[in-house]
Amino acid sequence: MTEQYQPQKANHVALTPLSFLHRTADVYPDHASVIYHDKQYTWSETRDRCCQLSDALKGAGVKQGDAVSVLAFNTPELFEAHFGVPLSGAVLNTINTRLDADTIAYILEHANSKILIVDTELLPAAMAGIQKRGSALKLITISDSHAPVVTQSSELNAIIANATDYEAFIATGNAADHGELPKDEWQTLALNYTSGTTGRPKGVLYHHRGSYLMSMGTVMGWAIPRHPVYLYSVPMFHCNGWGHAWTMAAMAGTVICLRYVDPKRMFELIEQHSVTHFGGAPIVLNMMANAPTADQKTFARTVEVMTAGAPPPAAVIERMGEFGFNIMHVYGLTETYGHVLQAAPQRHWQKLDSSERAEMVARQGVRFPMNEAVDVVAGNPPVSVPHDGESMGEIVLRGNTIMKGYLNNVEATTESLRDGWFWSGDLAVVHADGYIQIKDRAKDIIISGGENISSVEIENALYKHPAVAEAAVVAMPDEKWGETPCAFVTLKKNETTTEQDLIDHVANTIARFKRPKRIVFGELPKTATGKIQKYALREQARET
Repeated sequence: MTEQYQPQKANHVALTPLSFLHRTADVYPDHASVIYHDKQYTWSETRDRCCQLSDALKGAGVKQGDAVSVLAFNTPELFEAHFGVPLSGAVLNTINTRLDADTIAYILEHANSKILIVDTELLPAAMAGIQKRGSALKLITISDSHAPVVTQSSELNAIIANATDYEAFIATGNAADHGELPKDEWQTLALNYTSGTTGRPKGVLYHHRGSYLMSMGTVMGWAIPRHPVYLYSVPMFHCNGWGHAWTMAAMAGTVICLRYVDPKRMFELIEQHSVTHFGGAPIVLNMMANAPTADQKTFARTVEVMTAGAPPPAAVIERMGEFGFNIMHVYGLTETYGHVLQAAPQRHWQKLDSSERAEMVARQGVRFPMNEAVDVVAGNPPVSVPHDGESMGEIVLRGNTIMKGYLNNVEATTESLRDGWFWSGDLAVVHADGYIQIKDRAKDIIISGGENISSVEIENALYKHPAVAEAAVVAMPDEKWGETPCAFVTLKKNETTTEQDLIDHVANTIARFKRPKRIVFGELPKTATGKIQKYALREQARET
């Protein structure tokens, strides 16, 4: 049949998750949208606040494609930014609250940020970047009565004096201006930074289409019903909180904001608000499973839990089940908008004992509904590995939830997106049932407590110590964090130092959470060409 019709305004609209906000505010205007301590908004009120933010940003001179950075905890302001910033045509750049000052400054400069919305608790960490950007960066501060008091200084006071309070800023915006949805769904919606094989993070670009389909795929893959109650324990700076801000808007859910991860508080909120869903890294589940008995609560109903990162220990999965939590393990990267594989449950798993079932849940699994294809390949030319649970290859993915590319980095983009696939750099096997299980990371990324840590960045920090001749960092299994950095160090001749001295040195050089938890001194194993044999070090780290 010859195609004679072309897309028209009536039958072809650019996909964007921003449309979820308007639909839900129209259909369920009085349903609770966001709750944070004594603050509670309806979806109508949330839309008004998001539109005020959008209009205020335009009034401040923000143009389409400009980066608006947000350095904040999981509070209503960060949730609102996920709609208000892109409604203005700007690009949302959420920054990891755990980063060191130098990296935050780099991101603000690399993103060419025009506005920074920052929680006052995080101003000291952002100070270097604010000063470096100077008058090119407008500052908006979030004041939270539940935040600790920041130690004052003359520099800090000068910065605050030139900033605008968030509530005062959005008050200048018109709630009736609903913004303009993108005409092109390929338009950049968000910019998220991730660590690669080098210390400097890369800027990952998301488009509206991908974020829309990510939300829809999550609804199907996680079987989310209408009006879920979602505890936002996943940091919203991680892949835009796994896209769950937009997902909850799509399903007219109620979001319970959580400023800090605290097991006692989480149990309380789950009980108080009848939470149906929450997510978090395995470390969060571990913290809940090992919290004081007096802080724990058991629920007669099922609470759906999504976890991503190094697989949680089987004992933790079993313990979470005792609370009434049903865990789904997922896998993804910043470059894939978050989760793209899931350990989709099968009926016959229920017949397995709890430890066997936990092993099934801990695998990375199969593709989410919004993903077109996933494979594990090896060789040159690359071919699919046998489904034997032994043959290892690299995970490759294809679909609409793959990044546009890396900001101002054509070379890295070309390397990652080639031959019709996104190359993850993660090495895995495929079991007979088609479920994927990661075995190693080709990029030497260490996932500790849900945070990506570059081994190269730690190595570079170690090399700055005057006593270090050679250094190599690998992942070491850890019951609490999933895995942590373990450093192997060769000292210079006639030089001495201690394990604690090197750990402290790294903590003072880069973000503290990236410091190695163990230092092993000695000669490093090498190939005939002088390349350090990291596989041998990984084996050694696993045995210690």
